[in-house]
Amino acid sequence: MTPQAYVQDKAASSGSSFYYAFLFLPPQRRAAITAFYAFCREVDDVVDETSDMGVAQTKLAWWQTEVHKAFGGNPSHPVMLALMPLAAEHHIQEHHLQAVIEGCQMDLGQTRYLDFAGLQRYCHLVAGVVGEVAANIFGQTEAQTTAYAHKLGLAFQLTNIIRDVGEDALRGRIYLPIDELQRFDVKAHELIKREYSPRFTELMRFQAQRAHALYDEAFALLPAVDRRAQKPGLMMASIYRTLLREIERDNFQVLHQRVSLTPLRKLWLAWKMQALGRL
Repeated sequence: MTPQAYVQDKAASSGSSFYYAFLFLPPQRRAAITAFYAFCREVDDVVDETSDMGVAQTKLAWWQTEVHKAFGGNPSHPVMLALMPLAAEHHIQEHHLQAVIEGCQMDLGQTRYLDFAGLQRYCHLVAGVVGEVAANIFGQTEAQTTAYAHKLGLAFQLTNIIRDVGEDALRGRIYLPIDELQRFDVKAHELIKREYSPRFTELMRFQAQRAHALYDEAFALLPAVDRRAQKPGLMMASIYRTLLREIERDNFQVLHQRVSLTPLRKLWLAWKMQALGRL
């Protein structure tokens, strides 16, 4: 299997909303975002699929070395072999990839966050930096587009956190800030035991309102001149925000299930943005 086939398979098999946005890109940009996304999946899978923390830490350390070697001209993993020929053209730098790995390392050592400020640091690494790289690949021309990309990445990550509350709690991770759990009087054991309550619903409504505000702030930051180039990110925003609204309509039934959109619906939302420019 060629490196290009490897990253294509990695991206397609993930079932992620991101993949549907890639389909509408020109070949060169699609190749770059697919390789970068495959890298993100590789390091994220280390955390999600490795039960032994020591093994996971060793694997992430290997990835840190691999990224450093790759930017020094000696890639060995198929993902880096696919990514490196495209990195310079699309302004992908070593510190971007190392930041994503650092975010995954946080998942190994930190399972709770005292407040939203602390959570934002994690989101910056695993989502904001990803948004910045993606915006470069899509073809940004204005510096302000980077601020848009970081804000949108934060909105995406908060949507993921809302969707995955129950699943994450069973893994021993609670990303909802401790001070907000206390404010709404929701206990960690209630999340782990999948116990719904009006208090939980209000807490989740608060989280959803914050995410919606971030989507609106991100859209306001996007310069008009870059809107066309950034359509793939807007496609993802349409998919993610539709998912958030589905969760709201379902009254935040996220402790016992993972709410998702069908592949056909994701493709429809992506096409609608591409063809009609509608979120």
